[in-house]
Amino acid sequence: MSVTSVLVYLLFGFLIGALARFLVPGKDPMAWWQTILLGVTGSFIGGWLGSFVKLGISGSLLGVPISGLILGVGGAVLVLVILRILR
Repeated sequence: MSVTSVLVYLLFGFLIGALARFLVPGKDPMAWWQTILLGVTGSFIGGWLGSFVKLGISGSLLGVPISGLILGVGGAVLVLVILRILR
């Protein structure tokens, strides 16, 4: 795995985490690295859940499938809701 790949994963993790925090109303005091962790965790969960469902969405953004981005945001929203319930 190259340095560029890691940076792209971190960038998309931040974007996915930020979108999830925007979509779920309320206060979430998180640092930037926690937002990245939320996005990466949400992507793993969304990808795992997406393996059970076939989406008919094609296309990519910087080599990342659009369906992966959508599932990543959905997974991050799910993680954020679970975190709020546990607090």
